Amino acid sequence: MEWSPLWISLATSLVATAITLVAGVAAAVWRENRSGPGVAIADGILLLPLVLPPTVVGFLLLLLFGRNGPLGKLLMKFGAVLVFSWPATVVAATVVAFPLMYLTARGALEQVDPHLLEAARTLGASEWRVFREVAIPLAWPGVLAGLVLSFARALGEFGATLMLAGDIPGRTETIPLAIYFAVESGEMHRAFVWCGVDLAISFVLLAGLYRWTKARTPWRARWVDRNAA
Repeated sequence: MEWSPLWISLATSLVATAITLVAGVAAAVWRENRSGPGVAIADGILLLPLVLPPTVVGFLLLLLFGRNGPLGKLLMKFGAVLVFSWPATVVAATVVAFPLMYLTARGALEQVDPHLLEAARTLGASEWRVFREVAIPLAWPGVLAGLVLSFARALGEFGATLMLAGDIPGRTETIPLAIYFAVESGEMHRAFVWCGVDLAISFVLLAGLYRWTKARTPWRARWVDRNAA
């Protein structure tokens, strides 16, 4: 049995999750203290992949990154073609996973006690230091939950990946694509194997998150007490 879909899925999900972590937290910080019609429109655009069908997201990405699309033409000037390549799987997974990271990071940052942030500023800490040493440690459990959700969403991405990257064995065939085409060709045993692999990875993620959260709760309480004192 060819195991390339597993490695492609893991590599794609890890890279996509790393990108969504940086982009999602940055977008959440940008959004935190802003309001108005323009911000609401930007918020809606950032959350669109969460409500649109994945095939629609994939079609829009294909329009952008295809050979006749604006970003596709720009890439071709540098001799690069995105569609039907492994980076296309990363782009598709990143776009569909980003809203989950953005929402959880935003919610986590909103739950941070503003009095602790103001106390750090009063003591002379810069905004970057307040963010790095106070806001992020307190919001990290929520951010971690967003990471797990984003990874799981990237791992299970199907529609946008099929539209933008296609199903090329050994290059763009992820686990969901392998399951779909195994069923299409009547290889039910292969489909069951890949379903089992996907379920095992998801279970390990959820179990790890649960254990980490339980272990971190006392540490977080000690951290708050120490800094409050």
